Amino acid sequence: MTTATASRRPAAAPARPRPRARLDWRLRFAALSLIWGFSFLLIKVGTDGYAPFQVTLGRLAFGTAVLAAAMLVKRERLPRGARTWGHLAVAAFLLNSLPFSLFAYSELTIPSTLAGICNATSPLWGMALSLVALSEDRPTRVRVAGLGIGFLGVLTVLGAWQGFQGLDATGTAMALLASLSYPIGWIYVRRTLAASGESHLSLTGAQLLLATVQLAVVTPLFTSLPTRFPLLPLVAVVALGALGTGLAVLMQYGLVDEVGPTTAQMVTYFIPVIATAAGVALLGESLSWSTPVGAVVVLAGAALAQVRRKSA
Repeated sequence: MTTATASRRPAAAPARPRPRARLDWRLRFAALSLIWGFSFLLIKVGTDGYAPFQVTLGRLAFGTAVLAAAMLVKRERLPRGARTWGHLAVAAFLLNSLPFSLFAYSELTIPSTLAGICNATSPLWGMALSLVALSEDRPTRVRVAGLGIGFLGVLTVLGAWQGFQGLDATGTAMALLASLSYPIGWIYVRRTLAASGESHLSLTGAQLLLATVQLAVVTPLFTSLPTRFPLLPLVAVVALGALGTGLAVLMQYGLVDEVGPTTAQMVTYFIPVIATAAGVALLGESLSWSTPVGAVVVLAGAALAQVRRKSA
């Protein structure tokens, strides 16, 4: 308000336009859970028409396009410095290229429900690795108990007492290795890029771009160009990339900024539930009692493994 207008009493001050209200974080949390939970179904549908490396390449390409658009809107630039790009190349391999490809290959021989449950072991691997790699992460009895309970749940899911009958060992090992790759990648990022000064959007956009380049180099070496383009698998790959990779990453960072990483990471516990429900309801995958029971035990163990000692 200027001095001239302050000396007079206006009849009605013009109202300032209110900023657009953001969608409630609980709704965005639920949407992110659904998107990531359905990703395993989309992988299964995608590999029905395309080779696993092609599914992964498409996923990364469409995910990168979404993040590139977001960077243009927010006028973000790609990171600078060869050292940063070198670390991002490693992160791209550990967090995108390797796990995405392993999950795609695993679902050639295992149901999407099992792949989704294997993904839920990632916090368990992360806790075990952090005790070794991160000196500030001290073990507690509760966390160690959670680790043991979680892996007991894994054995329940896999039907260990039956000698793992009817289970494809290679596909299951690939899914578990993919889940292990995530915490290795996050520990690497935490050690090398946490103090880079770049925004999360800039780093993630560059990371997905590098992962896309990695798959663009590898895919022609192991696959040939598709002779046909079946529509439903193609739609699944597009959705997997644009929604399950690009939009999901943006939603995740928004949740972390608003409610903090502890609450945001709880989405991990809903993913196997949704993946199992989607696989059974939409793909007709079979489900024995040990799968949901073991999944609950895995999630309980993962939750305990995340409990940290309260500071005095």
